[in-house]
Amino acid sequence: MSEKLEARGLSSAALSGEMTQALRERTIERLKSGKLDIVVATDVAARGLDVERVTHVVNYDIPHDVEGYIHRIGRTGRAGRTGHAILFVMPRELRMLAAIERATRQPVTQMLPPSRADVADRRAAQFKDRITAVLGSEDLSFFTQLVTGYAAEHGKEPQEIAAALAYLAQKDRPLQPPADSSRRREEAARGPAGPMRGPAAPARARHRDAERGSSADDRPFRPRPQGDGPPKGIARYRIEVGHEHGVQPGNIVGAIANEAGIDAAHIGRINIFDAHSTVDLPEGMPRDIQQRLRKAWVCGQQLEISVDSGGDAPPKRLPPGVKKADRPRGRPQRPHRKRSHE
Repeated sequence: MSEKLEARGLSSAALSGEMTQALRERTIERLKSGKLDIVVATDVAARGLDVERVTHVVNYDIPHDVEGYIHRIGRTGRAGRTGHAILFVMPRELRMLAAIERATRQPVTQMLPPSRADVADRRAAQFKDRITAVLGSEDLSFFTQLVTGYAAEHGKEPQEIAAALAYLAQKDRPLQPPADSSRRREEAARGPAGPMRGPAAPARARHRDAERGSSADDRPFRPRPQGDGPPKGIARYRIEVGHEHGVQPGNIVGAIANEAGIDAAHIGRINIFDAHSTVDLPEGMPRDIQQRLRKAWVCGQQLEISVDSGGDAPPKRLPPGVKKADRPRGRPQRPHRKRSHE
């Protein structure tokens, strides 16, 4: 993420627990001195971060507990200062959002993301500012002769040449972003599936949401009948974490999206059983991505992802603490038949 921001000309750096202490301290000093404007930080690395320049905290994914959210937004609005917290929320995460609002005792108001026209207007205004700055500070005599000569040679108007030069100047970062999907825009206008603005002051309330069960937003994750296979072009995978470990669909989606770089929209149905779960993903997963997912941790368990065989038998290598064969929750066991002897 940090590299992508830097590639777009933003002064950004990463901050994580995997970095050495000296490197973390240098990153924080750069942020304090104004050499950095954006820090992409993990929850652990960001805890205790107190930098006066921090004005916004963007929660790219919703925390899995209220305490984590409070720690995150506490990085801004400290010591009486003001700040803003922005939270991206998927429809299936509305229960967690409600828990955050209860714990902080403040509503999280919805923000509609900027439209394509809004982005284009903003980029055009910045482009004009750059032109104004150059006109007032640079010697353009050589370029004036170049444009005049080109116009005479090719019979083009100066406005046409200026338009062509403007196109070349913005080619790597178009002033007009690609057209949005109309379906996504309609969903953003209908409900709180986009960014939300939440309370930025470091609330002191502590609350852990222990709610379980399904809601209307959990419909895509309801288990299918065992005989129902995945759709064409989709493969069903087994992961070694289930109800016994307290896993929720959002935990699984977050881990797969972060480790494999798969958009949440491409993660299919999730079935959660006692000690394992299944998840539908696009076919043809590269081996290196599958290896990363095998080592990923969710709710204290490694995913140990593998292609689902469709049976209820436990895997050859069980995760720590799992001793019994896992069966889907609520599924009746086959009755034991006694053999009669006459």
